Amino acid sequence: MTSIVIAAHNEERVIGKCLDALLAGARPGELDVIVVANGCTDRTAQVAAARSGVRVLKVPEAGKSRALNAGDREATGFPRVYLDADLEATTEMVQRLCAALEDPGSGGPRPLAVAPRRVVDAAGRPRVVRAYFAINSRLPAYRGSLFGRGMFVLSAEGRARFGVFPEVVADDLFVDAQFTAAEKLQVDDVVMRVPAPLRTRDLVRRLVRVRRGGGALRASAARGEVTGSVRSSDRWSWLRDVVVPAPWLAPAAVVYVTVTLVAAALARRGSPQSWERDDSTRQAEAESR
Repeated sequence: MTSIVIAAHNEERVIGKCLDALLAGARPGELDVIVVANGCTDRTAQVAAARSGVRVLKVPEAGKSRALNAGDREATGFPRVYLDADLEATTEMVQRLCAALEDPGSGGPRPLAVAPRRVVDAAGRPRVVRAYFAINSRLPAYRGSLFGRGMFVLSAEGRARFGVFPEVVADDLFVDAQFTAAEKLQVDDVVMRVPAPLRTRDLVRRLVRVRRGGGALRASAARGEVTGSVRSSDRWSWLRDVVVPAPWLAPAAVVYVTVTLVAAALARRGSPQSWERDDSTRQAEAESR
């Protein structure tokens, strides 16, 4: 049985669609879905519990790492799927990702961790947001990695690579750091569509959180507080790997650099552990119903 752990903090607007997509094609007993409602002040737990075959855990404190650890303590099956509550993964996506752990299709060794290909949906967004992701979506850092797509899958051997999720914001970057390039695989024909922030200020808020989370994780790694080899930030990849091969993207690059610098400046203020979550896409989902 495949276990799926979903950390959910005030996700009543989206958790229903997440679970419906996940369970629609599942056979009885195929998936062990665990929703960890952490620090919720809304109806996340009730909405999740209304779905047949879903186990709901309640954790009083908000915190994704603690929620993931609570879910892991209850989960018994492998492969082990970790999925963000605001994204939609179908049963077929889970099946194909799990199959890739057994047969990567390349003739190489079996991977210990797999993830879907990330596609950012920026349709209908402001020009600044579209320009930013015109560059960001082409960065090679997102190819063959586990972060930035809200879903990854570990084999039993892969999950044994680390103990518990540390108290960090960048949990996916931490997991990515536990594996070499040869041990993880992006499954290109499984696509996770990640909605772009609705507005420029929402984009900046999301980037501030990402900056702080990545910086805090790298600092913890430097102090020996977390395991793994955390990848460093490549400040010039946007130019070397994106704009030089495609000069027509230069105008978008100006926007990308400007937004990145603004977010970097804001990220240096305040606590690196704060969670400036972008709720714009969640609100839009609720309003579309």
